[in-house]
Parts: sequence; structure tokens; C-alpha cells
Amino acid sequence: MLRYIHDRITVDPDLCGGKPTIRGKRLTVQTILEFLAAGDTPEEILEDYEFLELADIKACQQFAMKTALETLSHRVYLPEAA
Repeated sequence: MLRYIHDRITVDPDLCGGKPTIRGKRLTVQTILEFLAAGDTPEEILEDYEFLELADIKACQQFAMKTALETLSHRVYLPEAA
């Protein structure tokens, strides 16, 4: 069952092992983020994946930021042992 967890990010247990994907396609958010982290520009990614839109890449970045902020807000930071 396809479920939207962001305006362009979907999760389907039967697609890509249930990882977040872009609009139900077989392209994961993680893949896009890895391309960006490796230095690829959004324009280069769009050339390689013609079905993508710039808004898809921005949605991946927003999703990653939201996920990171949620994770950080639930962590307990302990001081280092002396």
C-alpha cells in the first residue's frame, strides 16, 4: 500500500524494501541524498533521471532535514567522562 509521508515522498512495503522513495518510483530518497553528498548537482541528477523534477530533489532535502531534526531532538547528550 503506497503511503505519502511528504508531498513527494512515499513509502510502500513492496517497493525498495519499504525505504522512502520519490512519488512511488523505484528511486529512493537515500540514493538522491547520496548523489548530492558526493557532489552531484541537482541539474546533473535531473539529467540522469528524466522523470525527476527539481521539486523532488528539494523534497528529499527537506525530508532529510526534518528527519535529522527529529532525531536530534530525541537524543540525550551526556558530558564526556572526566
